[in-house]
Amino acid sequence: MSPKDSTYKPFAAYKMTATLKNFYYKLTPTSSSNVVPTLKKPGEFTKAATSEALFPTTDPAVDGDDCLHDCSSCTIKYPSKFTIDETEELYGHVKGWSTHLIVGTGKTDWVRDVADEKGSIMEAVDKGGEKPSNGKLMLSASNIPIPDHSDHSSTVLLLPSFQFIDHVTPANTPELIRNYVDKGPTNTSPFPFTAEKFSEEAAATSTESAIPPTISAPALQARPCPHKYLILLCSQKTRDARCGQSAPLLRREFERHLRPLGLYRDLHDERPGGVGIYFISHVGGHKFSANVMIYRKASAVKQAEGQAEEQANGSENKVVLDVNKAQEEEGNGEAAQCIWLARIRPEDCENVIRYTVLQGKVVKPERQLRGGFDRCKEVTSW
Repeated sequence: MSPKDSTYKPFAAYKMTATLKNFYYKLTPTSSSNVVPTLKKPGEFTKAATSEALFPTTDPAVDGDDCLHDCSSCTIKYPSKFTIDETEELYGHVKGWSTHLIVGTGKTDWVRDVADEKGSIMEAVDKGGEKPSNGKLMLSASNIPIPDHSDHSSTVLLLPSFQFIDHVTPANTPELIRNYVDKGPTNTSPFPFTAEKFSEEAAATSTESAIPPTISAPALQARPCPHKYLILLCSQKTRDARCGQSAPLLRREFERHLRPLGLYRDLHDERPGGVGIYFISHVGGHKFSANVMIYRKASAVKQAEGQAEEQANGSENKVVLDVNKAQEEEGNGEAAQCIWLARIRPEDCENVIRYTVLQGKVVKPERQLRGGFDRCKEVTSW
C-alpha cells in the first residue's frame, strides 16, 4: 500500500483512529459493558452483557493446558506482508441478522458486490420485489457446486434451518423467500422450532411459483443439510486480498485436523454428521481477516453440554468421538449457535476445531470473538 492509495494512513494516524474508535465504543450504549440486565419474557432474546455470557471460554483447569497453546505442528503460514487490525474492539459490534442464505455458484471469488452479478440468484434476491418478512437476510455467494441440471438452476443453503434447497433460479426467488425463508426459523426463534411443520408447509406451497406457467421448471425442493457443523470462510479477494490468501490456507489446516477425527467432508460428501467447509463472499470486517463463521446444530450443543456436565461431576472417562453414532443421529436439525470469529491464523485451527467447533467454547474471546447467537440460551451479541 502506498501514500497514493486513498486508504493509506500513516501508522500514527491509524493508531490514533483505532484508539478513538475504542474509546467511542466504550462510551456508547452499544458497548457490552453498558448493557443493563432486564427481566425478559419467555421466548424473548436478550443481548449478552459479556462474551462469556454468550459463549463459554476455555479454561485450563477444565480443558487442560492445550487450550493455552497454538498448534505446534502447523507448517502453514500467512504471507509475510499479511497484516490486520489488532487494536479495534471486536465483540458486540456485529449487526444482527435473522437468516443466512448461501448461494451455490461453484466459484471462490465474485464481483465486488455479489448482488451486482447480472442474472444471478444473488441479484434476484437482493434487488427483487420480494423481501423477507422475518428480519434481515444475510446473503452470501459460495463455492457450493452448481448441480448438473438441465434447467440451469442452483442449490442454496438456508440457515439457521440447515436446509439445502434445490432447483433455485433467479425467477423463482420470490417463492424461495415466501415458502422457505419466511416460514423457517430465525436466529432469534426460540429453540426448538417446529422444523417438521416448516418442511410440510414449504412442500405444500412450493407449487405456487413465481415462474410464468408457460415456462416449465422443477419445483423448489428442500432437503436437510447433513453436516453437524459448518465452517464458513470469507474468500473474496476482490474485496480484500487477505481474504483470498487466508481462506485456502485455513481450509487446508482445518482439513488436516478434521481427517483423523473422521469429520472432514468435502464439497460432494453428504454423509451424515461431520464438518462442511465452504468459501463465502464478503461478510464485513476484512481488516480483521480471517473471518470464520461457525454454525453448530442443536445436537452438537446438547452433546457438548453433556460432556461438560460429566467433567463437572468428576467423570474419569475421556470424551471419545463416536463417529458412527454421531452420523446416525444427524440428518435433520437446525443451527442452535453461530460463533463468528476473526483474526484467525493457521496456528489457531487446531484449537478452533477442538474447542469451538466441537464444544462451543471460545479460546481467545478478547482478540477473536466478533459475535453470534445461541438459540438455546436465547441470547445474541447484538
